[in-house]
Amino acid sequence: MKKWFTTDSGRIEIEMTAEQAASVNHSGDCDNDVMSLSNIPEIKAQVEKIDKEVLKQELDEYGAWDENELNDHEQNIQRIVWIAGCDIDEREEE
Repeated sequence: MKKWFTTDSGRIEIEMTAEQAASVNHSGDCDNDVMSLSNIPEIKAQVEKIDKEVLKQELDEYGAWDENELNDHEQNIQRIVWIAGCDIDEREEE
């Protein structure tokens, strides 16, 4: 069953399974797992539709990345996939 992640503003939505979400929410380095998840065709199709500026603005709200880092759209895609996966997985655990 698919689960939804939505940013607080509702401008970005990503859908994935609970298993996919859990694959990126663990201790240690998650980079390879996030990259793998972001390349799954269903996920990739969703994130490719996200406007670069909207994504940058949404991530800026987290306050975790500086302006220079947020100018890297490919990394921003990885960041939002990781955030979405962690959010969905943590809601599943509740």
